[in-house]
Amino acid sequence: MNPALLVLLALCLVITSCSGDGCGAGGCSGTGGPTDIRLEVEDFITGLQKPWDIAWLPNGTVLLTERPGRLNVYVDGVGAAPFVVAPDDVVARGEGGMMGLEVDPDFINNGYVYVCTTSNAGGDNDVRLLRLTLRTPDGGAVIAREDIVTGMPYSTGRHSGCRPRFGPDGSLWVGTGDAAIGTNPQDDASLGGKVLRVDREGAAATDNAGGFRWYSNGHRNIQGMAFRSDGIGMSAEHGPTIDDEINRLVAGNFGWDPVPGYNESVPMTDLEKFPDAVPAVWSSGSPTLALAGATFLEGGAWGNWDGALAVATLKAQHLHIYFVDAEGQVTGEERAIENEGRLRTPRQGPDGLLYITNDGGSGDGKVLRVTPVPAPSPEER
Repeated sequence: MNPALLVLLALCLVITSCSGDGCGAGGCSGTGGPTDIRLEVEDFITGLQKPWDIAWLPNGTVLLTERPGRLNVYVDGVGAAPFVVAPDDVVARGEGGMMGLEVDPDFINNGYVYVCTTSNAGGDNDVRLLRLTLRTPDGGAVIAREDIVTGMPYSTGRHSGCRPRFGPDGSLWVGTGDAAIGTNPQDDASLGGKVLRVDREGAAATDNAGGFRWYSNGHRNIQGMAFRSDGIGMSAEHGPTIDDEINRLVAGNFGWDPVPGYNESVPMTDLEKFPDAVPAVWSSGSPTLALAGATFLEGGAWGNWDGALAVATLKAQHLHIYFVDAEGQVTGEERAIENEGRLRTPRQGPDGLLYITNDGGSGDGKVLRVTPVPAPSPEER
């Protein structure tokens, strides 16, 4: 077994609560965490370069993207050398490269895996969504590749998005970035600064307004998307110098319009210019946290975090927890895991545990595994 992939000793974080009025704009002031569990944090996979997203095949095979241009398929477990998919058209520059990842809910029958990447396959650089057909059930070979969504905008690599997730409606939802081009978010013809809602072929979902592939517009750079088992969908979005946002995944205009040029002093949700813009359910104020990937935590093992939205932060370097009610409103927040550097993507695994890609530098990125453990009673402390 590769020593770099050995599971290390658990680092247990016994953390205290921070919620309600103690968590205003910019997040909580304390260390924060669940009130009725503690978290055991351990290294799950190490020795990575900018790991971005993680997913699982039905048989437990782990999939992992690295931004320099690799999809790693751990066919025989994470202790074995992965099968590596490295397309030669990936443009790994700035914030672009190989990014978001999703496994088709019907993978066992169709073998589909979806990967977002920046690409030069069309001559001009763009961001595109690939549909790879992998060998079932282990994923150990690529049978076919189809580029089902192309032409998502790309400039310097800044604001490349790109996060795909299947929703409870059976559609593939894709959060995109505006490529730091001011006209994209409000341009109906552009796929930048949008939430796309498409089918497995990349065509517009049948009930999208106007027949567009996008479902909502007026976004800046969506990094996180997640759906809860009750159907609530949320996104996490980078703001400029203020106002990272948590938004509901609903149709509408979310109000980002940085023109003329690329004027980052305008509001993230410009209600003066767009009175009907969809307001954020949470915003950071100043400073921003650099919100990244998101996942819902579900299951009784998570104690009072059951049903909460977990969002990784890059600049703030912690895991931010949002309590979301049945209407999709944020009712409280907490923070935890504050000593593990830049966190990119959290995702709840099929075992119910939480896995987080840690951005790292060159070769020291990793995946953390977080296990909820009942907190000791006062008598045991």
